[in-house]
Amino acid sequence: MATPHNILVTGGAGFIGSNFIRYLFGKSTAEGDLFNDADFSGTVVNVDCLTYAGNLENLADVEAEFGGKRYFFEKTDICDSKEITRIFEHYNIDTVIHFAAESHVDRSILGPEAFVKTNVTGTFTLLEAARRYWTKDGSMRNDVLFHHVSTDEVYGSLGETGYFREDTPYDPRSPYSASKAASDHLVMAYHHTYGLPITLSNCTNNYGPYQFPEKLLPLMISNIKEGKNLPVYGKGDNIRDWIYVEDHNRAVWLIVNKGKRGEKYNIGGENEWQNIKLLHKLIELTAKETGKSVEEIEKTITYVKDRPGHDKRYAIDCAKIKNELGWQRKMTFEEGLKETVKWYLKNTSWIENILSGEYKNWIEKNYKEQGR
Repeated sequence: MATPHNILVTGGAGFIGSNFIRYLFGKSTAEGDLFNDADFSGTVVNVDCLTYAGNLENLADVEAEFGGKRYFFEKTDICDSKEITRIFEHYNIDTVIHFAAESHVDRSILGPEAFVKTNVTGTFTLLEAARRYWTKDGSMRNDVLFHHVSTDEVYGSLGETGYFREDTPYDPRSPYSASKAASDHLVMAYHHTYGLPITLSNCTNNYGPYQFPEKLLPLMISNIKEGKNLPVYGKGDNIRDWIYVEDHNRAVWLIVNKGKRGEKYNIGGENEWQNIKLLHKLIELTAKETGKSVEEIEKTITYVKDRPGHDKRYAIDCAKIKNELGWQRKMTFEEGLKETVKWYLKNTSWIENILSGEYKNWIEKNYKEQGR
C-alpha cells in the first residue's frame, strides 16, 4: 500500500479531527509517550468551514511549528464542489480522512436539515472530487485512499446483551445517525461502482481534550466547577462504550496504512458505562481536583425529559481490527478520565473563548430551559 503523503483532513478544527492532526505531528496532550507513534512526515491540509464546532485554537502550536510547510488550513465548506476540487489539485491530495460532520444528536432533532447537507451532500461532494481527480486515463488509481470516519449509532440500539459487529444491519434512530448511515452507504457504493479505494470505520463514544461543551463529559465537568445543575436524560440508565480520542485516532491511522481496501472496521473502547454511573465517577474525580464535596455536587443531579428515540445501549465488537491489524487501546479509562477532568479544569479559558456567538445562543435556548 502507498504511504500517505498529501492528506486532506476534513473537520480538522473539530474535536476528533484536531486531535488526529495533533497526533500526526506528535502533539499529544496525554502524559508520557503513549501516542507519539504516528511516524508521519508528509503534509496535512485541514479543511474546515469553522462552524460553532470548529476551533483553530486547538491547533495553534501545530500552526506555529508547521504552518506553511507541512500544515495548511483551508476555510472551506465540504459541500463546495469548486473549492474542494481546487484543493485536490493544488495540494495533489492522495489521501482523504473524512471527519467533518454535524454530530450532536440533540441538534439533529431540532434541525435535521444541516445534518443532511453536511453529512450526506458533503460526503458526496468529497467522493465526487476524489473520483474525478484520482481517475487517470479512464482508470482509478490504486495508490490513493478515501477513509470515512463514522459512528456506531448507525447500527441502532442494543438490548442488555450483544455487540455491534461490522456485519450488523443498519438501523439508525435519529436524524444524525440516519445521515451518517447514508454517508456510509455512499462511500461503499463509490468503492463498488467506481473502484474508489476506501476504508471505513465506525467508532463508539470519544472523550478527551478539545471536545465541545455540548457533549456529556465536558458539559458535566464545567457544570460541576460552576455549581450548575447536572442534567441526566430519563433515568440515566442508557449505556455507552467510551474510548479515549487518541486511541480512536491511532486506530484510524492504522486502518489508513494497513487496512484492506473496501473494508470497514469497528473501533471500540470495550468499556461500557451507564450514564448515571459515569456521572458519579466524574463527580468523584472532579470533586477531588476542585476540593468540592461529593455529597453537595450530587444534590445538583437533575433528571430531565428523555431525548426522543434515545438508544438504550451501544457496545462495539472490535475483534476485527484487533485480530487483523493488531490494534489495542493504550489509555485505561481510569487514567483517561483523570486526564480529561484535569484538562478541562486547567483550560477554562479555552471553554470561555468558545462559549460565545452562535454556540452560546444555542446552548442558552436548548439547554438552560431544561435546567442545565
